[in-house]
Amino acid sequence: MTTFSSHVLDAARGRPAVDVGLELRDAAGAVVATARTDNDGRFRLDGELAGGPHDLVIAAGDYLAAHDTPTFLTRVILGFEVDPAQDHYHVALLLSPFACTAYRGS
Repeated sequence: MTTFSSHVLDAARGRPAVDVGLELRDAAGAVVATARTDNDGRFRLDGELAGGPHDLVIAAGDYLAAHDTPTFLTRVILGFEVDPAQDHYHVALLLSPFACTAYRGS
């Protein structure tokens, strides 16, 4: 069973990005899950993540606009491949108004 979690950090403010809209899609573009980050900027998928390609779509522009922050970014789309032999995937995003960095965490 492969589980999935995500964490969005507001690098400009130095704190978790709370209430960010997330959408997880499978290879066909079908929505696997929609959620909003919690008070620690985290999201955990309830259930198993199928193997194969996926996209995590992060509503960066909506979040930054809610904080009256001008931004270049509207959505951040992270494509990644899930190996079903792996137990867990954690995708983290460091977000600022004009740049972002993503990585696979633990």
